[in-house]
Amino acid sequence: MKVTVKRKGNIQDVPITTEFIKLQDAMKLINLVESGGEAKVCIQEGEVSVNGEVCTQRGRKLRPGDSFCFEGMTCRITQA
Repeated sequence: MKVTVKRKGNIQDVPITTEFIKLQDAMKLINLVESGGEAKVCIQEGEVSVNGEVCTQRGRKLRPGDSFCFEGMTCRITQA
């Protein structure tokens, strides 16, 4: 699967071809973290917000239209 990531200002689009993607998988997909373990720690420590609210659930399902923020980067899930 080929993934093209588009940045618009400080917003990065994350196109998916499935119904949803788990938060930790989205973070790994666009290289915000190097591993699932790193994603787990960041999420559980409250460093990630989903749709404007802090999320500590690493298996949180993200669907097109959802967005998450991590280290000042806002990422928006889109349909590929």
